[in-house]
Amino acid sequence: MTHFSNDDKDVALLDRRTFFIGTASALALGTTACGGGSSGSFSPIGGVAAQQPPGATPDAVAGVDTPDTPAPGPTTPEPGVQKITHPGLLVTEVDLQRIRDKLAAKAELWVGGLNMMLKTNNTNLDAKPRPLALVTRGVDGENYWQMVGDFVRALHLALRWKITNDESYAKKAVEFLNAWSSTLTELGGDSNVYLASGLYGNQWANAAELMRTYPGWAKEDVARFQTMLLNVFYPKAHDFLVNHNGTETRKVTHYWANWDLANICTVYAIGVFCDRSDLIAEASNYYKSGRGSGASANNVYYVHPGYLGQWQESHRDQGHSTLGIALAGMLCQMAWNQGEDLFGYGNNRLLAGSEYVAKTNLADANGNARFTMPFAPYKGVHGFDQAATAAAGTNQLRPNWDLIYSHYVSRKGLSAPWTKAMLDKIRPERVDGGDQPGIGTLLYARDPVPAAAPSGLSAFLSDAKVQLSWWGTAGASQYLVQRAASPNGPFTTLAPVTDPRSYTDDPGQGTWYYRIDAVTDAGEMTGADTVRVAVPGELWLHLPLNGDANDASSRGLHGQLMGGTSWGEGRNGESAVQLDGRSGHVQLPDGAVSALGDFTVAVWVYWDASVVNARIFDFGSNDVAYMGLIPRDGSGKLRFSSSRNQFWNEESVTTDVLPAGRWVHVAVTLAGTVGTLYVDGTQVATADGIWINPFQLGRTTQTWLGRSQYGGDPYFKGRMQDFRIYSGAQDAAFIANLAR
Repeated sequence: MTHFSNDDKDVALLDRRTFFIGTASALALGTTACGGGSSGSFSPIGGVAAQQPPGATPDAVAGVDTPDTPAPGPTTPEPGVQKITHPGLLVTEVDLQRIRDKLAAKAELWVGGLNMMLKTNNTNLDAKPRPLALVTRGVDGENYWQMVGDFVRALHLALRWKITNDESYAKKAVEFLNAWSSTLTELGGDSNVYLASGLYGNQWANAAELMRTYPGWAKEDVARFQTMLLNVFYPKAHDFLVNHNGTETRKVTHYWANWDLANICTVYAIGVFCDRSDLIAEASNYYKSGRGSGASANNVYYVHPGYLGQWQESHRDQGHSTLGIALAGMLCQMAWNQGEDLFGYGNNRLLAGSEYVAKTNLADANGNARFTMPFAPYKGVHGFDQAATAAAGTNQLRPNWDLIYSHYVSRKGLSAPWTKAMLDKIRPERVDGGDQPGIGTLLYARDPVPAAAPSGLSAFLSDAKVQLSWWGTAGASQYLVQRAASPNGPFTTLAPVTDPRSYTDDPGQGTWYYRIDAVTDAGEMTGADTVRVAVPGELWLHLPLNGDANDASSRGLHGQLMGGTSWGEGRNGESAVQLDGRSGHVQLPDGAVSALGDFTVAVWVYWDASVVNARIFDFGSNDVAYMGLIPRDGSGKLRFSSSRNQFWNEESVTTDVLPAGRWVHVAVTLAGTVGTLYVDGTQVATADGIWINPFQLGRTTQTWLGRSQYGGDPYFKGRMQDFRIYSGAQDAAFIANLAR
């Protein structure tokens, strides 16, 4: 059954500069809002692009303007949908034919899946619709379950017609659709109204999409159903994604991932059924680059070695975590059927989340967790301060795994051992309780393709060692981690690995090349990727800022001078970039730092005047996920901070305020989780517990010098020269030499 929230309550605003140092605006604290049932990019260098369906275009990530003051940024791209396909939401005609063929052959999986649907008796031809003009949720007298029962019936009737070609089921499905489109005019309730718009709008659209090809559904009735979706469900879903019930600016992460994902699904599904490519683009772009917790980079909050993707609600409970996986899977399935690969987005980020949530929920015979999960701290607007070593809860058996497994393993040939282990416990999947359809075995199970070679290999320095992760091969018994001193080998096997698909190597100083081979019943399969790592690090990007913003590192990561920039007097008779403190900043290429774990940033700065919350650099995509160096925060400190959840979860190292009115060399290093600050070549502060490195931020789209992710913060006013980024945390002697 569905769990609904208490009302959101407003409380007094607090000045974030005095309460949460290093952020941009006042904040409001509210009560926990929850949604769902008890029954959200990382792109490593060296990985290959995921396979795409016909007509799909490569992933693109766009910038999102900061909330306080709109800022110019890259234009959000249209998704890779060229022509809307019908039926084209959770299943296509190809999928339906597969189901018919498997049932005709009495294939056990599909027969079992159909029986799971039929045992609910939702296709009873004697049932009568019970439409309502006003559907409410979260208030006294709420009546949303009356609608839930009817749209589940409509979906099952439509499916049974599609499978059997018995027109009596089509007529009954149309009866339900027409009754509701003739009656429903409004959704109401407390904040839970946004769960109703999200969880239910997309399921109505899915039922109706299956009936589009039925000639007995009159055109005017189809149009009326489209009008109902556009007038009743879409405005609420759109408003939530834009305003988040009034929390958009100061605490967008107040709402959990499943709230966002439900409404993204509704916008996408309505876009397809109503032939609205603008709505499809709205939903797709939000999933790829939105600020809320449901966006891909935010719902998978943190990526542990082996691509275990900690889910945004993992510290909360597993009913909501599994619902989030179900909703994200529905969105990706609908997009796939329209020719856009959201499954592969961010190097299969959804699969990373699925594997983490599945492994969390594997329990022994007594219901106790079988595994202690890696867990990154999560501090949020709800008062949680979760620094635990395990996620909350276990053994949630929501029927949401077959869609994930069938895509990544059966269709793509990858491995998903923990998703499979959960699926093995519940297959064939039952009908869900109304938050999502369930019956995934019937709808999505497919015969497997040949196994794919290990892919998506990433390699970066972590605490001075090489951290490797990769996607595995369906049916592989183990993986061979191999290293060479040349990209063409010869490669030496370092170790066999089973799970997690990760390995930490300590190869010593040098430049090394890695690949992963899979051991299968058919023999050894060479990995798809070879990646290069320099130990203990190397120059990654170098902007001398002496007359231009070109990169002198040979990587071609050239900067762009933006806004009020000019050239002023630099050190040693050279010039330096002059930033006017109003709009001037330097923009680095998107994703310039996205392959880095350990790193060093060093730069000469001349700060004209000490002001609060300017930035020397700020790498991110919005004010939710970023890392920045603040010369003076609200406590009068030089601060390096990183976050994956707005200022609620900043992890920092601080020291005395940066001097103004003279040239100062400032540097920051990160080794593992230890951050260190240097001023004029001397170490001045260090702190452990900084979990977010550049790799965790994914492909940053607002990678700036002199500008904050927060539009209300001041721009840096002064000069900068000799800006450098190194892979690896350089030592004190190295930093001292840079400061000469």
